[in-house]
Amino acid sequence: MRTTRKIDRPFLIITMILMFVGFFIFYSASLGLLVRDNIEMSSVMFNQIFLGLILGSVMMFVTSKINYLNYRKFAFYIFFFSLILTALVFVPGIGSEHGGAKRWLLLGGVSFQPAEFLKLGFVIYFATWLTSVKTKVKTLKFGVLPMCIMLALSGAILLKQPDTGTFLVIFIVAMSMLFMARAKWRHILLVVLIATIGFMAMAYFRPYIKDRMMTFLHPSTVDTQGPGYQIKQSLIAIGSGQWFGRGFGKSIQKFNFLPEPIGDSIFAVTAEEWGFVGSVFLIALFLFFAYRGFNIASKSSHDFGRLLAIGIVILIISQSFINMASMLGVFPLTGMPLLFVSHGGTALMFTLLEVGIIFNISKYRKYS
Repeated sequence: MRTTRKIDRPFLIITMILMFVGFFIFYSASLGLLVRDNIEMSSVMFNQIFLGLILGSVMMFVTSKINYLNYRKFAFYIFFFSLILTALVFVPGIGSEHGGAKRWLLLGGVSFQPAEFLKLGFVIYFATWLTSVKTKVKTLKFGVLPMCIMLALSGAILLKQPDTGTFLVIFIVAMSMLFMARAKWRHILLVVLIATIGFMAMAYFRPYIKDRMMTFLHPSTVDTQGPGYQIKQSLIAIGSGQWFGRGFGKSIQKFNFLPEPIGDSIFAVTAEEWGFVGSVFLIALFLFFAYRGFNIASKSSHDFGRLLAIGIVILIISQSFINMASMLGVFPLTGMPLLFVSHGGTALMFTLLEVGIIFNISKYRKYS
């Protein structure tokens, strides 16, 4: 039995706080890039404000009004379209390359990263599949095998770009959803073992992955002017923040030392300006976001809503914590953004769109 209610207010409040705090941190971090590279404020802020905050808020409102069960009807088409859209980055004249990676589409002069849509499309379709097979998920044929096929299709496109970080996040989400659908432990461990072997093979053939792994495993022996440069500068920034930080806008590392101070390295800038206390506060916001999201999932009146909410929450949280862990040196560098905070209008827009879906799921809860 289910009832229609208003959206979950604590989840709305924590989302609004993350949006405000994230933009506040982003604005401060962007000052370093403006001074260092002489970039106009408008060019840095346009995507973040228009595509991210404004359009993202509109999408969040729209998806909060759409009954989440409708996604189940079109799940296959959503996933298929997301695969095609992501593959378009390889088409000359449409796809855009930056730093040796082909991850963006240029639409009307605005860059767009279709892999963000692929992540959501994967979650929707996998939640639909797991709901449809129910107890059969304990078998290899209906549980692990379909997931591996979906991962292979996604991986073929993402690893070609290359975008190892996004594929890692999709893998984490897939395994988490499979676990929550009560698949057998030995099947999950088998997939993890195969994935580990595959990753080791990939690291052998792709030097940049090997460099990141060596930097993570042996940071003291890696060239700090080469592969180890970013993590060294990140740890200097984090350490210099001490307990309460240097203060708003007063980061030193963001001006001449940290690569991507508004992107990958933004957590290091946060720690330098707001210290240990500010960093813990930001982590606590994400933890409370996850807690409320999982609470909504646990009270969903439909298995599809439960798995969809779990998938979206893990999708958002895993990227954010991978980013922070990378800057702290407890996880290899992946290039994952710190959602709600890092530069990237597409990522923020899809994050808010996904939050809107959870809002709608929260309207249909079991009677207490």
